[in-house]
Amino acid sequence: MALKITSKCINCDMCQPECPNDAISMGYDTYEIDPNKCTECVGYYPHSTCQRVCPISNAIIVDPQHIETPEELHKKFEQLKLSN
Repeated sequence: MALKITSKCINCDMCQPECPNDAISMGYDTYEIDPNKCTECVGYYPHSTCQRVCPISNAIIVDPQHIETPEELHKKFEQLKLSN
């Protein structure tokens, strides 16, 4: 499951440097997560670092448009690792 930054985001800049896949970037109004790069930190950490550092409750949620199994996330991690 890729993650999604909601309109609750206050643009505090905490999440972007924590993403090991460089999936987070500044969007029009708030930060955005590229679902093609988000692995929920699978392959790097036991938990999503962006969610851990975010000071706003529920500002970063599971994106219902991009549901993936842990296996799919790991496969995406492997593909991203190979392309870097």
